[in-house]
Amino acid sequence: MRRKLIIAVAVTALATPFAISATAGTASAAPVPPRTPVVDFDHDGHADLAVAAPQGTVDGTEGAGYVSVIHGSAAGPDAGHRQQISRATPGVPGDVAGTYAFGAQVVPADLDGDKYTDLVVTSGGDGADDTVLWGSANGLTGQSTVLPYHYADYAAGDFNGDGKRDLVVNDHPSDDPDISGFTVLRGPFTRDGKPAGKQSIQVSDGPTGVRSLIAGDLTGDGIDDIVTTHGFEEMQHEGRFWKGGRTAVSTSYKELSTVYSGTVGDFDGDGYGDLAFRDVGSVSEVPDDAPGTVVIQYGSSTGPSTRKKVITQSTEGVPGASEDGDAFGASLGAGDVNGDGKADLAVGVPGESLGTATGTGAVVLLKGASQANGGLTGKGAVAYNQSTAGVPGAAESGDDFGRTVLLADLVKDGKADLAAAAPLEDGTYADSGAVWTLRGSAGGLTTTGATTLSPDKLGQPEQGARFGSLIGR
Repeated sequence: MRRKLIIAVAVTALATPFAISATAGTASAAPVPPRTPVVDFDHDGHADLAVAAPQGTVDGTEGAGYVSVIHGSAAGPDAGHRQQISRATPGVPGDVAGTYAFGAQVVPADLDGDKYTDLVVTSGGDGADDTVLWGSANGLTGQSTVLPYHYADYAAGDFNGDGKRDLVVNDHPSDDPDISGFTVLRGPFTRDGKPAGKQSIQVSDGPTGVRSLIAGDLTGDGIDDIVTTHGFEEMQHEGRFWKGGRTAVSTSYKELSTVYSGTVGDFDGDGYGDLAFRDVGSVSEVPDDAPGTVVIQYGSSTGPSTRKKVITQSTEGVPGASEDGDAFGASLGAGDVNGDGKADLAVGVPGESLGTATGTGAVVLLKGASQANGGLTGKGAVAYNQSTAGVPGAAESGDDFGRTVLLADLVKDGKADLAAAAPLEDGTYADSGAVWTLRGSAGGLTTTGATTLSPDKLGQPEQGARFGSLIGR
């Protein structure tokens, strides 16, 4: 039976559009650049990786899914110090089943405020509860808590600026299943899953409700904001910006263009977080069939501004060509690779073909720059793939390299490193998957010392695992 989450404070509101005014921040206050806490499940000071293999085999059951945790070290992710967690792990609720796809989403955040990062894990099958795995000195353990949601979409942030990590989840915040919206669950959480408070916002009637969530500080006030994406089946609708606040998230919103997915980073170094997103338009086709478009909407004291940059593989300086099926922007990751104080953007291009190898995939790094220098453009962009000198492996058709990307400081040197996944990479078996790591440096990403993580190297089930389908961020 599903356990219910008992809430300390409940507020439900109807959403209304509005024109954002200067009350969102003060003109004299210096903007605070967006920051993302280090993912550190064992709190040893080194960043860890949580890599999902939602089609992985568990106890002989294909498609049950598992999550790999690769603990960090001074040299980066340490394949010798890892964990595998699934519904077969003692203490993790639920049964091992081939339709559950444990690891459909993985969201790290220190939810109980004990300095150990915790992990929200969802499953892809009907009836499987979403779960919080709690961090400890030994990393993630079987100690877990069931959340009252099934296959929901989550994002973590500090939406009231109190220094505690909160969760936002798309759900139906009223008794009417046709009214959708999202709920902010305020931290700190207790170990039985109770948040410190709750705010629910109703968004719309019908099927065009909240599809996914993006969190980050877009106003420079030190409080994370929320961007909701909207759509139904293959049709996309306009995204919406919701400002975080000391007392509550604003129930009024600013309408954006058709945001499909995205991330937040300060790409021009002005202290305001900027929204980088994949815009697929109001398509009636699968987004991966398109060449791909990435939009940068620069932040301001009032949130996303009218200053935008549209980047495709036809943009001057961007490697490759804009071709059907490339899916440029299928994944996006923001981080300062060269330590110059401006975020760079890793763009996954999983459908990119190299010669006769179709759909082998690539990652393009777009470099941040000051507003005076044009902000984020194609200037100096570099592409990485399995044919790049120093990158392990070989470019083969259908690898899906770049399906998932992450920029994070994995070696504690103040520069963001790249983790890029190819979940359809073949090992001993087809579609076992793998993740590559490339270090950041003053000159950008370097392939010197590039490493590969895979189920085979980690001693974990390999057949059809699709390891790297998601990387926790």
